[in-house]
Amino acid sequence: MSVSSLTKSSAESPAKKSFKAPFWAQILAGLVLGVLLGWLARSQDISWLVTTLEKVGDIFIGLLKLAVAPLVFFAILVSITNLRKVNNAARLASRTLLWFMITSLIAVAIGLVIGLVTNPGAGTGLTPADGAKPENTGSWIDFLTGIVPTDVITPFTELVFMAAVAGIAALQLGEKAQPILQLSESVLELLQKALWWVIRLAPLGTVGLIGNAIATYGWDLIGKYATFTADIYVGCAIVLFVVYPVLLATVAKANPLQFFKGAWPAIQLAFVSRSSVGTMPLTQKVTERLGVPKEYASFAVPFGATTKMDGCAAIYPAIAAIFVAQIFGIDLGVGDYLLIAFVSVVGSAATAGLTGATVMLTLTLSTLGLPMEGVGLLLAIDPILDMMRTATNVAGQALVPVIVAAREGLLDRKAYDEAHSSPIDEPEREQEKQASEPVPAAA
Repeated sequence: MSVSSLTKSSAESPAKKSFKAPFWAQILAGLVLGVLLGWLARSQDISWLVTTLEKVGDIFIGLLKLAVAPLVFFAILVSITNLRKVNNAARLASRTLLWFMITSLIAVAIGLVIGLVTNPGAGTGLTPADGAKPENTGSWIDFLTGIVPTDVITPFTELVFMAAVAGIAALQLGEKAQPILQLSESVLELLQKALWWVIRLAPLGTVGLIGNAIATYGWDLIGKYATFTADIYVGCAIVLFVVYPVLLATVAKANPLQFFKGAWPAIQLAFVSRSSVGTMPLTQKVTERLGVPKEYASFAVPFGATTKMDGCAAIYPAIAAIFVAQIFGIDLGVGDYLLIAFVSVVGSAATAGLTGATVMLTLTLSTLGLPMEGVGLLLAIDPILDMMRTATNVAGQALVPVIVAAREGLLDRKAYDEAHSSPIDEPEREQEKQASEPVPAAA
């Protein structure tokens, strides 16, 4: 075969490939199919379909959770050590934390305003008897003392603590720790690659998760919590599509539409998976594609995935506290609202790595002295709420590194302005590009 014919056949090969729908379209198709199957299973009482949807969703979430503990440990360890490659690392870390707190404060303020205006607990038909006290509740003492681990098989917050200690120790050791750092970076890449395969199953997982939610809860339950559900979605939407764009335009001097074009793959995966940590590799990838330096993004995104929760730790507990207080006939004062804001801004790490915000809710209720039975009132509706909350969380986790990088003069403006396609499609696009390039002639 001649070089020219080989070049021609190579160039034509991408065109011959079958059409492949973009990832966002696959997610959307899974969402629609899930709703239809869930409605069918519930309306026709098809038990095997309900079970199938439940198992598909559980397997997808189980696969995501499987890599959470080692992924977070090595991600935080590597992210802390990566700061040595960045100028003014301490300044970047402090600015990142500051903007985490600023955006959380804005989010909780919006949640309080919405809750006070709409009165989500009024007219629901729910009573204190409908609630059930959770077996485990959070308190400030539990939160503070629980950070320090007592064994190596630990809850998530303790895992974060150990990873941070290991990262700081590695920085102190310098060159002596280099073999461990190289191993940690390799393990992290392996975990991210494995999790990437799981992410590709998200459209199928969407069918199971959404379908099971509709089949299990139906529309009747949503009707009882209609105002509360709308409040959470509206509050998150305001933060996501109003507050974040305003901050991007005024603080970062960046086009908000470009941010959503670049960050949308991570936001939509977060909506489906309900896991900030499970979405973390994709969040980091889109953040880098938005022009944030890799060395800084590899610190800020894992840090945000464990501490930055505008949906779960700000909007949700604010509205939920008002909802519970109204159900139980308890009046909240200005001091209580200020306390909610304080708990939301400072205690958001309590929600880290969890699918759902039960820990943060119990922490808020216990701090305010509200009945813990209020948690039971909200558990049934939690999966539906958690989708929007987690999407807001992940958007914020990508937003803050962009803002900080822009203010510090580190943002690659050209990369930001060109960010548009899903990074999930990138391997296939790269392969097609390579296949279409002419084959060099032999010497």
